Amino acid sequence: MSITEIQNEIIDEFSMFDDWEERYQYMIDLGKTLPLIDEQYKTDDQLIKGCQSRVWVHANLDGDKVVFTADSDAIITKGIIAILIRVFSNQHPKDIIEANTNFIDKIGLKEHLSPTRANGLLSMIKQLKMYAVAYQTQLS
Repeated sequence: MSITEIQNEIIDEFSMFDDWEERYQYMIDLGKTLPLIDEQYKTDDQLIKGCQSRVWVHANLDGDKVVFTADSDAIITKGIIAILIRVFSNQHPKDIIEANTNFIDKIGLKEHLSPTRANGLLSMIKQLKMYAVAYQTQLS
């Protein structure tokens, strides 16, 4: 699936819920399905700077696709990174770099996060795209 198709799927899933309590629960459930980072990568080097919670992300190049794994010590944050990894993992670096993230606004996520969590969300996106830039350079 393309990034846009995955984003549209997520928008559809979130639209099934009537209130944000249900959406938060769904995000927590998504966090439980997150492809977890190997313990050896839970280092300060893998921590995302700018997050209130601790979020570790590891990226690997598999052929010409970037594969992400992650973990967080906070359940909501784990759900947020799970959504981002679902969108960006197993995609070509160029597609990750060029992808817009308007789907976050369409599901109403940013407006329902505290300012520190919203900053953390932006830091997560920035870090995932930085991995993609590094891998795109390797592929070029």
